[in-house]
Amino acid sequence: MISDQDEAANAIDAPEVQAATRVLRAHGIEVDWHKHLPRRGMAEQRQFLLDEARAPWALFLDDDVILERWAIGVLASVLARERCGFTGMPLVGLSYADDVREHEQDVAFWDGPVAPEDVRPGSPAWDRYRLHNAANALHVQRRLRITPASPRAYRIAWAGGCVLYDVAKLRACGGFEFWRELPDEHCGEDALAQLRVMRAYGGCGVLPSGAYHQELPTTLPNRGANAPQLLDLEHAGRAPAAVP
Repeated sequence: MISDQDEAANAIDAPEVQAATRVLRAHGIEVDWHKHLPRRGMAEQRQFLLDEARAPWALFLDDDVILERWAIGVLASVLARERCGFTGMPLVGLSYADDVREHEQDVAFWDGPVAPEDVRPGSPAWDRYRLHNAANALHVQRRLRITPASPRAYRIAWAGGCVLYDVAKLRACGGFEFWRELPDEHCGEDALAQLRVMRAYGGCGVLPSGAYHQELPTTLPNRGANAPQLLDLEHAGRAPAAVP
């Protein structure tokens, strides 16, 4: 499902999008394209896509991420095993493959079932984000010899770019409906949604990562309005439901 907010052109007309669409359709996968205007920011864009979701799980995948063929299967297997709110893969920047940052490679694996956590900006747990810098995840999984056959769940601050949600649990925590409380130019909406889901149902990162960042310039250069720093981590609506 593609939600296009390009005001000057149609993304579906781009040759690379056409090519990817043909490959998907050749495999029997239908592609739905939506022109979704006016632009009201990334949180509203994500909520629009969430509203369109019909499957019990939904993968939010940034368009500048390349996946290994096994990546979605690994995310799904861990989500099924842990029955938490989401699983996410760190994005590996392969231009940093030779940049080994041992001081950023601390990892806290879940020894038991993934459980709810209250993680907030500025807390000690927030420093977990450093593992997702550069190619740190790649170095960790190689050192520990973690393979797709035996994936491991670990504690995160948040994951960006490749996150598989349990749709019912994401909706129970308000989804991205908080877009109405943010200015149109904002960032961190994915982090805020995950923090709220983690408080209610738990969430985790997954190694090995099969997600590679293309390392393109961001299309959201204005980073002043950061959602986790502007809004409360507790969903202001009804309390999250007991979702099996």
